[in-house]
Parts: sequence; C-alpha cells; structure tokens
Amino acid sequence: MSQHAYLIDDDEAIRDSLSWLLQSRGINCLAYASAESFLKAWNASLAGCILLDIRMHEMSGPELFELLCQRGCKLPVIFLTGHGDVPMAVSALKNGAFDFVEKPCNDNELVTRVIEALKLDERQRTEATSADSVNARLGTLTTRERQVMDLVLAGKLNKVIADDLQISMRTVEVHRSNLLEKMGVRTAIELAQMLGAKR
Repeated sequence: MSQHAYLIDDDEAIRDSLSWLLQSRGINCLAYASAESFLKAWNASLAGCILLDIRMHEMSGPELFELLCQRGCKLPVIFLTGHGDVPMAVSALKNGAFDFVEKPCNDNELVTRVIEALKLDERQRTEATSADSVNARLGTLTTRERQVMDLVLAGKLNKVIADDLQISMRTVEVHRSNLLEKMGVRTAIELAQMLGAKR
C-alpha cells in the first residue's frame, strides 16, 4: 500500500501551499478541508501519516485525534499549531501524537518530520505483519506440539519432556521436528528469538 501524507486543515491557502510543498519533495499528499471529510475517507488500511490542524470549524484537531485513537488508528499524527495552541499540542503529544509544528512552518523542518513519520509508519507496519505471520504459524500447531514447544522453550531436554508429557522420546522428537518446520526455524534458539521478537 502506498503511503500518503493526509493533510487536514480548513484554511484553503495552507492546504494548497503545504500540498504543493510535500508533492514537490516527492511525498504523496491528500488534502481534506475538515475533520469530518477525513473521517469519511479513513479506514484501518491507510498508510502514511496525518498532518492535522489544531483549530478548525466544527470538529477540532484534538477531537479528531481522540476519535481516530478510539478507532485504532496507528498513523503518526503531526499537529499544525498556531502560536497560542502550543499547550494543546503538548497535551496531544502526551496522548501519543508524533509531533507538532508551529505555523508558519519552516519548510525543511516540516518535510523532515513528515519523512520521519512515514518511516515510523512503515516500521510499525512491518512489525505488525511480522507478528501476524508468527501468530499464523503458531495457529498451525497441534495442542501437543504447543506443549512440546513450551517445554523446549523452557530449556528442557527431550527425555525430560517425554517424562513430563508421559510420551516416548521418539514421539517428542517427531513433535519437535514438526513444530520447528511449521514455525520455519531450524533450532530451538531460532524459535526463542522469533517468539521473543514478537513479544
């Protein structure tokens, strides 16, 4: 999915100038004149970041931010603030916003922060995909393979696992081999690293 900077500002002149700035630096930009119009377009598969004006008619930037958080939006949000809005922007940062930039913005500073936000979004998506992939593999294990895996990860030898589960050592070896194959790893150490990275 291609990334975009989603610019939400009810000032047409700012929308035009920032859209032009971002496009001129090779950043795809989609502009919205209100929080409500962005909400209609938003879905969980959007990739990129949000540039969000704090003060807008009807729904404000912080109100939209709160709503998006409730809906599980993970896109990094950069608030665009007027001079008097800094305390509101700082409060938004405490609630998980990526950053805020004061208007009128320094072009290079804004573009740098947008690029950093896009990189963060890409990293988060890669990590989420990787976690989903591990979860999918875990889902293919049988109950017995899960039991053997837990004991392998606890550092127990095959003989001890066989005693604990009251099965033969040969059966433990078969389950161990199957679960490593299903998880796409060769050793218990690789398995531990994979599951450790997921946590």
